[in-house]
Amino acid sequence: MSYIESVLILAYPVVMNDKNIEIRQAFWESDLKYIQDVRTRVFVQEQGVPIELECDGNDPQMTHVLAFVNSHAAGTARMSPQGHIGRVAVLYEYRKNNIGTLLMEALENLAVSFSMDEVSLNAQTQAMGFYKSCGYKEEGEIFEEAGISHIHMKKKIVKTY
Repeated sequence: MSYIESVLILAYPVVMNDKNIEIRQAFWESDLKYIQDVRTRVFVQEQGVPIELECDGNDPQMTHVLAFVNSHAAGTARMSPQGHIGRVAVLYEYRKNNIGTLLMEALENLAVSFSMDEVSLNAQTQAMGFYKSCGYKEEGEIFEEAGISHIHMKKKIVKTY
């Protein structure tokens, strides 16, 4: 088991490389302000998703992860108890720093710890390349959600330690 895998499964923070990136499991009640800030900036302000669609009421039962760069919230993602990943968001100024990949790996490691063997997501079509690079495969037809084109994608996950 790698250091990051053991740390994430135990939900402790980990600091990675010289960019001072911290990826950790988040908790809705205590980390609400960080999660909402990132998602509001990405989905509502940047992409124009109505706030009432962004705030779907499902967050309390989700598993969340957060990324921090130099102690500033930079990204977040969540996963349902059934292994459906969503609300993957990285602030514009922190993109291209591997944060999205680290968030996905964190959720996948948590999914393995929950005895899941597959995770899924509804990818914005403009982000399909990113998810393919993380090992996700397209499934089905393109559909609209919140006025944005999406496609369902899945990934088989395996315990690597």
